[in-house]
Amino acid sequence: MLDLTTLNKPQLAAVRQIEGALLLLAGAGSGKTRVITYRIAYMILSKEIPPENILAVTFTNKAANEMKERVEDLVGKARTKGMIVSTFHSLCVRILRLEIEKLGYKRNFSIYSSADQVGLIRQIVREIYHGDKKIDSEKILWIISAAKNGLIGHEQFSPKKGDEYELLASKVYPRYRSALKAFNALDFDDIIMLTIELFERFSDILDRWQERFRYIMVDEYQDTNAAQFLLIKLLAAKYRNLCVVGDDDQSIYGWRGADVGNILDFEKDYSGCRLIKLEQNYRSTGNILKAANSVIKNNKQRTGKTLWTDCGAGKLIDMMVAQDDEEEATTVVERIQMERFKNDLSYGDFAVLYRANAQSRAFEEQLRYENIPYLLIGGMEFYERKEVKDSLSYLKAISNPSDEVALLRVINFPRRGIGDGTVIKINQWSVEQGCQLFEAFGRVGQIPGISVATGDLVLGFHAQLIESRQRLQKKGGLAAKVQELFKTLGIEEELYRTIDDPASARRRVENVEQIVNAAAAYEERTANPTLAGFLEKVSLLDDGHYPGMGKKIPGSDAVVLMSLHSSKGLEFPYVFLAGLEEGNLPHSKSIDEGFSIDEERRLCYVGITRARRHLTITRCLYRKKYGKLQERYPSRFLEELPEELLNHQKGAMAAAATEAEADKMASNFFARMQSMLVA
Repeated sequence: MLDLTTLNKPQLAAVRQIEGALLLLAGAGSGKTRVITYRIAYMILSKEIPPENILAVTFTNKAANEMKERVEDLVGKARTKGMIVSTFHSLCVRILRLEIEKLGYKRNFSIYSSADQVGLIRQIVREIYHGDKKIDSEKILWIISAAKNGLIGHEQFSPKKGDEYELLASKVYPRYRSALKAFNALDFDDIIMLTIELFERFSDILDRWQERFRYIMVDEYQDTNAAQFLLIKLLAAKYRNLCVVGDDDQSIYGWRGADVGNILDFEKDYSGCRLIKLEQNYRSTGNILKAANSVIKNNKQRTGKTLWTDCGAGKLIDMMVAQDDEEEATTVVERIQMERFKNDLSYGDFAVLYRANAQSRAFEEQLRYENIPYLLIGGMEFYERKEVKDSLSYLKAISNPSDEVALLRVINFPRRGIGDGTVIKINQWSVEQGCQLFEAFGRVGQIPGISVATGDLVLGFHAQLIESRQRLQKKGGLAAKVQELFKTLGIEEELYRTIDDPASARRRVENVEQIVNAAAAYEERTANPTLAGFLEKVSLLDDGHYPGMGKKIPGSDAVVLMSLHSSKGLEFPYVFLAGLEEGNLPHSKSIDEGFSIDEERRLCYVGITRARRHLTITRCLYRKKYGKLQERYPSRFLEELPEELLNHQKGAMAAAATEAEADKMASNFFARMQSMLVA
């Protein structure tokens, strides 16, 4: 039997509410993952609902894996067979692998990474744009991606009047879509968009998946965009057993398409919906929660809730004013040292959170100066590193020879004497002949202007890919085959040959080695491992694709530096929330460009609620910009904090500056009084 005695009353009500629509508003630290996992276990054990009829969707692989493991711990692994707990993209890939042929694609489609997409956009821009201005292909891709997330196809896309990039995007979009289909490839936005197209065009397919998923749960619902909203709406339309879990007060991804209106309007979209609020917080002290509540209540568009705890009031919140960003960093690091020794803490108990990544510079320098280990969250991710992308491109080209972006990336890596001019000629000839680039490699002898010697190099590359494809598609030993391929290609030798710094070359070689390790880990976790399956897992990894979601913090003892966006979902005993000034938090974009302040206030709320035991808020009187000090003003959010919660402090320089200003004011006052007496 499932023990439900550890749940509080709202949690228990949410677990037992199985039929119909349920909106579960889960405040920060209120135990929502526990509720979701117990709810799934309750359905299986108490309601005897077949696990294959249960679908739970979230945003990160880490969250999905954790959720699945916790359900398995509650009911046993055997009783979860057929249950799907996955990200949106993994769910849709599962559906498309079975159904996509209806849309004219093959089931073995490739999934393009961001770099692959940019490369394809750049190629299309070169073909259609003949102006003198340098075009930012990433900006074009961003416009197209935003359209897709809003379910706007290339036929409906209408550029903003007078916007050169929007106009160019309207011309690139249809060619980009056609090119992807020709290469039997999808980008991340296509994965959901094409699944929706399948459901809307083919009612039998939709009905089949509605029957499969009769009970649906969606975590972090406040972060869903238009496409994700419609996907869930279609799947849940038949049985309407939909539970969405989220917190509108933590909706901080509007800049990437998240629509907080999806959770705010849920009760309108699903009439008869039941609303349950989880307001008891198990993470933070009472004073921290009072501060968070006092700030967030000023947002107009929200579903009201008030976090509370029975863990006691805790310490007051330190409000520290520094002279400038250098003193801010120095004072924060000093306090980390002091608290660490006074309370026998680890460096990993401390986190410094900030609105803009540029703020990390001063903290990094000061931590290095004091020889304190730190972990900077937000650097270049593993799968974005050049040597990793080059090596993976070989595997992509072998798995899907239609993937021309991968082919072009590796045709001369390692260097084999095939120049750009040769590649351009082959590419142009393939377009004229209407054949794929891979086929053109094998017919290079028919292409005018390419010497026999160069043609032999191209044919050697073509033959190598064919041989590698045959070897890698055989069952068993995927990691060993990948390792042998990299050895045959001479990737390690190429890196040592082309990188002057041996230490840097070694780090890059180790990154390539990690691809083999990743393939081995995939083999261990998968019943029938394949190269295509491994590449699919790599493509769906959300580190870097979905900023701040599902990121694993290494267990090393180090102070964590990270942006507020990256901090969501995490918690730390001691938090320093840095830079609460106008123009910083709230950000100047929200102030100067007329954007809503609500999301900035939600960011502040997220930062406050990351703290478990103690919170320190900092601001500066001045900050450097282009090397010069500029006066800064307190954030409006500071005025929303109750005075009785704050312990005001000043850095040494700030205190001296304040005293100097006070002395100056007093001097001016007495001078005026003296002049009045003389008169």
